[in-house]
Amino acid sequence: MDSIKCQALLLAIQHGSLTAAAKELGYTQSGITRMIRSLEEEIGFPLLVRNNQGVQPSANGRQMMPVFQEVVRASQKAVDLGAAIQGVLAGVLNVGCYYSIAAAWMPKILSKFQELYPNVSVHLMEGSNKELAQWLDEKTIDCCLSAKFGSEVTYDWIPLYEDELVVWLPPDHPWTTEDAITLAHLDDAPFVIPLPNRDTDIDRFLAANFLEPDIRFTTSDPYTAYCMVEEGLGISLNNRLTTKRWNGRVVLRPFEPAQHISLGIAVPDIQELSPATSKFIAQVWQTVQGETAKDKGEDDV
Repeated sequence: MDSIKCQALLLAIQHGSLTAAAKELGYTQSGITRMIRSLEEEIGFPLLVRNNQGVQPSANGRQMMPVFQEVVRASQKAVDLGAAIQGVLAGVLNVGCYYSIAAAWMPKILSKFQELYPNVSVHLMEGSNKELAQWLDEKTIDCCLSAKFGSEVTYDWIPLYEDELVVWLPPDHPWTTEDAITLAHLDDAPFVIPLPNRDTDIDRFLAANFLEPDIRFTTSDPYTAYCMVEEGLGISLNNRLTTKRWNGRVVLRPFEPAQHISLGIAVPDIQELSPATSKFIAQVWQTVQGETAKDKGEDDV
């Protein structure tokens, strides 16, 4: 079974588009179509369902997806190992990433990693906890920088950082005079929530503490939520790392008692890391430790 054909099919399913899969692999759409048709002939039944919105897996195709993913992983592992034996680190990494980590840490991580290992391509997939957990469970990604998942996903965990949850307040909000916000403050408070019902840290926090704010607005983008708070449309909350690079009039206040989330690296199986994934994780660790040490030094000034 040809791994390129399997990869073409998986990318078409991931993007819901043959055109997008062709663009990512550097083929024409007709070339991708021929690959998938050839794979379907080899397997013996249709793998995709085509409609006006694009493509999606057939019922039988969905059952075959784990097999195709394993073929692509095995092929890439062989390439990576062969390159490592020759003393050259090469390959392709699919990295899942939490939104706040992507903005605050990932540019510096990728810059240094590319400098050290120019023959490794990194595909970054940003998502919510729910999406990242699914990609990790399906082994669509080699590793994941995220908040810690629950027991519903099987993975190995490398802790990186304890990030504080903070309340976002409009600049003229009466609570800005408070040094900290109690959990009870949030009940019935006008609230802006980003990425609702996607197992975000906000979803988890509200559910775990039985809090029911008055959700006035929802959005799919944390930065949009930040701007809405700035305009006085409600309050919100998030991990402190989210606003690390944002400049605005939103006032941040900690909780009393303090609330934290654990950020780290999740991998499907730490015993099966490719050479490139191992080097990437080492670079993540080095960069994050440097960034957090710098932040601590700034806080102490």
